[in-house]
Order: sequence, then C-alpha cells, then structure tokens
Amino acid sequence: MAKKKIVFLTGAGMSVESGFKTFRGNDGLWEEYPVEQVASHEGWLADPVLVNNFYNRLRRKLYYAKPNEGHRIISAMEKDYDVVVVTQNVDNLHESAGSTNIVHLHGELTKVCSSRDQFDERYVKELTPDDCEVAPGEKAGDGSLLRPYIVFFGESVPMIGVAAECASEADVFVIIGTSLNVYPAAGLIHYVRPGVPVYLIDPNPVDAAVGKMVTHLQMGASEGMRKLVEILSGKKA
Repeated sequence: MAKKKIVFLTGAGMSVESGFKTFRGNDGLWEEYPVEQVASHEGWLADPVLVNNFYNRLRRKLYYAKPNEGHRIISAMEKDYDVVVVTQNVDNLHESAGSTNIVHLHGELTKVCSSRDQFDERYVKELTPDDCEVAPGEKAGDGSLLRPYIVFFGESVPMIGVAAECASEADVFVIIGTSLNVYPAAGLIHYVRPGVPVYLIDPNPVDAAVGKMVTHLQMGASEGMRKLVEILSGKKA
C-alpha cells in the first residue's frame, strides 16, 4: 500500500528555534542593511562586493546553527509518509536533519553560482564550512562574477511549478512558520485538493482566509510538530 503524501511548506519560523532568523525576524545582522540593498537584483548590480560579503557572514552564521526538534520530526516522518518539504528558507537545516526530498523555492545559502545565469547547473558550486566565502572579484566558470545562489526579490522563482505540483498531490498539507504573505509561495495552498486537511503551525495569529478549512496550531515549530504527529496518529488509529 502506497504511503500517504504529506507536503510541508516551511518559512522563517521553522528555523527560529535553531537561532537562524531571516529578514522578518529581529536579528542584528539582517537589521544592518535594508532588504533591497542585499537581497534584490538592483542591490547586487549596485554593489556585488557588499552583497557577497553579507552572505559570507550569513553563511558562517549558518554553519553554527543546528536543526531543531521540528526539523528532526519532519525527517523522521519519512518512515510512515511520502514526505516532501517545500521551503522558503535558504538554510540547509532540513538537509542536516535528514530530510531527503526538499524543494528550495528561494535558493540555497550554501551555494554560489554564475551571475550571468544563476540556474546554469554547470556553474553552481557548493561551499563548505572550511571554504565558505566569496572573495571580491571571484568568478564563476563562465567568467561572470560569482553570486549567492539566492532568488533575490523581484527575480523569478523557477521551482514554484514543481512546488505547485507537489501541493496538488498532497494527502496532508502542513504550513510551518510562514505568514502566508510571501508570494508566490503563499499561493501554493490554492493547489491543495478540496477535502485535503491543511494544518498551520505558527505561534502568531495568521490571516488564513484562503477559502479552505485550516487547523491552526498556535505554537512554535517543534511543539507544533509534536502535536501534529499526535493528531495524525490518532487519525490513523
């Protein structure tokens, strides 16, 4: 018998307990610069050295972060479910926790790429903790400047089609730590089939007026995942 498919859509709140916050969190590193300066195509064109230095620092910070219990529970659910993680986060904490099927909507912090075509896989390079910085003027194999493998604000999100297909195949759809205000990711809920249970794990009130019945577990990622496992176990019994 085929396993049920559970699709997770994770956002910034997923990684808060790991000490890795993003633009919408209160974090000194992110508050130093306007989002437009370090996470937009215009910002990159204006000062690529500043942008690369910003992500160099953020990358070093990521290597100190560890997956939290929420990440680990999602990974463990692969024993009983066909699990897909669609994440808006650029960290690698789902991978570190052991999840094997991850769709990164907004890129990956641990990688760099060509600034001529960031999706040309020939020039995408995985960095390591021992070699995690891009030097000023450092170039990709095609001769263009190396840039973060990040989807900047205003750029297309090439994996959104894959994510939408995953959402349409879900038997259970779970949203964790995202405000449902970041598009196109927030629109994925509209691909979930009618009647499929949708759970939202977030400690904050969230406007989930999306035309679907959503069960809101108003708690953090780890506590919410513990509760979700309890609910799903009860439903399977």
